[in-house]
Order: sequence, then structure tokens, then C-alpha cells
Amino acid sequence: MKTQTVLVTGANKGIGLEVVRLLAGAGYHVFLGSRDKEKGEAAVRQLTVEGGGRIELVVVDVSSESSVREAAAWLGQRIDRLDVLVNNAGIRGSVPQTPSDADDDNMHRVFETNFFGAVRMVRHFMELLRKSELPRIVNVTSDLASLTLHNDPQWRYYTVKGAAYGPSKTALNAYTVALAYELRDKGFKVNAVNPGYTSTEFNNFQGYKKVGEAAGLVAEYAQLDKNGPTGRFVSDYGESPW
Repeated sequence: MKTQTVLVTGANKGIGLEVVRLLAGAGYHVFLGSRDKEKGEAAVRQLTVEGGGRIELVVVDVSSESSVREAAAWLGQRIDRLDVLVNNAGIRGSVPQTPSDADDDNMHRVFETNFFGAVRMVRHFMELLRKSELPRIVNVTSDLASLTLHNDPQWRYYTVKGAAYGPSKTALNAYTVALAYELRDKGFKVNAVNPGYTSTEFNNFQGYKKVGEAAGLVAEYAQLDKNGPTGRFVSDYGESPW
């Protein structure tokens, strides 16, 4: 059996780095995506010292069309197919994000990475993904994407409502549904995975989950077999409401 290949964006730290560690340990040939070359190289060195398996750096800024295009061309010269794409790269944006006076530039930056970045990655890497026998796409999302939960006063994050981050993930979820439907007869597994409120630099280490625990769910959906689900929104507690 050929070694499975996977690309994880935003993977030089946090959940992305841990996903790389888990998948490399599972025998995957992992391409660690990082927009910062030096930080990406440092992450690869760190994992290599730990004996992390076969890991290579891909310099890619998902908010840049040219960067994603160049990364896809580079990877296309290295491998004959891509089995898994994990769209993990994301930014919170500046806070607060009060809906009534939301800053246009802040919203554009957040959507450019969290939503359009994933769309870009799918578009430019689709040719390589189609060459896989079992292509999988994991879009890393958030509880804050759920419109159903946002309308439930009993939900523990009911008061956490902003104009940029949450809506960008809602858009990503909607895209996941549409993409999964488009590719339903092509053997693809396309899912939105919420790793939960995790203690990382992203939220100033305020999350209640450990990074290894959060990354485990993402890695699980990156390794789905042919009987696995597609078009789902899942969290560690099970299927999440849209």
C-alpha cells in the first residue's frame, strides 16, 4: 500500500502542529503548511527530533491566491496525489467584534483566512485530491459556527456573539455542505470538525481542552475509511447542530 499523503495548513503551532504529529506517527507523509518559513522550519525540526516520521514543510499563506497557487504547483512536483487536506489555518481577528460597529478591514482579514483561504486551498489542490483513491477534506470549524446553538439561551457560549470569527466559520460550514454534496459520488469525505475550546496561543491559552485532545478528533476525520461519513459537522460530543 502506498504511503498516504496529507497537507495540514496553519500547522507550525497549536492544534495544527499536533495534528501533524499524530498523522506522521500514524505513518502518513505529512506536509506541514506554514505561512512563515522560519517558524515552519522550526516546527519540522522539532517534530523530526522527536522521531515524528516523514514531515516536510510547505510554505503557504492561505490568504494569498499566489501563495496557494505556488504551493500547489510545488507539491504537484513532489507527489502524484494528495490523500488528505486539512484546512486548519485560521485567525481570530481583533476583538471586540461588536456586530453594530464591526470594522470592515478586520472582518475582511478574518474571512480571507478562515473562509476564502479554505476555498482557495480546495480549488488549487483539487487536481491532486482527485487522484487519490479515498480523498478526504477536513475543514476545522468551531462551536461558534452553529446558528442553532447561538439561538439557545442554555448554551454555555450563548453570549459569545461577534461579527467576524463566528460568521466566518458559519460560512465555512455552509461551504462544507455544498462541497460534500458536489463530491458525493466521487469518493470524497468532506467534513467540518470542531476541535473544541482548546488552550492555545489563539485564545491566550484560555481554552479548557488540551491541544492533544483537540487534535485527536481532527486526525480521526483525516483518517476516515470508505465507510466514513461525509457532509457532517462534528464535535467531541458528537454531531453538532448547524
